[in-house]
Amino acid sequence: MRARYTFRMKGLFWMVAIGFVLTAAGIVWYVVRKFKERQLAEGARMADFLAATAGKTRLVEALPAPAAIAPAVDGLAQQRLLFEAAHKAGEAGEAALAIQLYARLLARYPASAFALQARAAVDVQKRRLVKA
Repeated sequence: MRARYTFRMKGLFWMVAIGFVLTAAGIVWYVVRKFKERQLAEGARMADFLAATAGKTRLVEALPAPAAIAPAVDGLAQQRLLFEAAHKAGEAGEAALAIQLYARLLARYPASAFALQARAAVDVQKRRLVKA
């Protein structure tokens, strides 16, 4: 009786061992296959990129240089951006940040079109800062 049990256990052990080896070999084969596919795809992408880049450089060389963009009058666009950023910071409850942005606006552009509004907003933000 004991001999049959030992024989069955040995057979089961070898079946599990062979199954493990076959599974490991299958995983290695799968990984190697995927790696090769990725390498081929990467090579194809690189070739497409180089071909597209080579075509674009010729096109860019053929085009004339664009004209320089004229700067905004007295930095009006930058003034507006600073004012809007400070206003949004004030609306978000960041009074200290809003005051800093308004101060930066007034320091850079003392004769700004937004100067009166910025000074009034600074007073409002200072009151909010004191309350908090």
